Amino acid sequence: MNDGDARVQSEVAVFSLLERGLGELGFSHDRDQIQRLCDLVFLLSHWAQRINLTGHRGPMEMTTRLVLDAAALSVTVPELASFSRLADLGSGAGFPGLPIAILWPQLDVHLVDSRLKRHHFQREACRKLDLSRVHPVLGRSDEVDSIPCDISIAQAMTRPERAFELMIPWVKPGGLAVLPASDRSVRPPTPREIENLEQRTYEVPGSGTLRKLWVARLRGG
Repeated sequence: MNDGDARVQSEVAVFSLLERGLGELGFSHDRDQIQRLCDLVFLLSHWAQRINLTGHRGPMEMTTRLVLDAAALSVTVPELASFSRLADLGSGAGFPGLPIAILWPQLDVHLVDSRLKRHHFQREACRKLDLSRVHPVLGRSDEVDSIPCDISIAQAMTRPERAFELMIPWVKPGGLAVLPASDRSVRPPTPREIENLEQRTYEVPGSGTLRKLWVARLRGG
């Protein structure tokens, strides 16, 4: 088998995994969205061979651990359907923000990360996948100008209580601050600006991995 045949088979496997996983989530999607997610996986895989973008190795693992995890997370926040702007703080290579932007195309998505190589990858992904409503921002979330959004997400950014503090300037009054966590995480303390903290859970298709979401609503609005 030559390299071209192996690449085609790998693309078919990733496309099938995405289609099956989104179906399990009850996600309304089209083939163009699945193809963009597939293209994102292989772009990440290509870049990851040269620079350290993610600890996940291989297209299938990236599909499950990054893309389908992001999709499952987003389904667990149905409020996204009525939102127009999202901030992904400490977004790394652009997860969960990039998959969410593909699956929820009405959103303007701001990807905030301080590491230059990851910022370059985010910009390339936006260009290659024609994601005109995704805006990579280079810098620390507490040092760049914040953009108040309907929802902010911080995944593996810092300890939970600090993550909520960093998200607050990026959320409109009455908006949501969302913190993904492991299924063993305990309820974190929250700043006084948060009116309500809710625990939600989701399972990542194809892996059986259970995750918690701490969803905080800011006062006001």
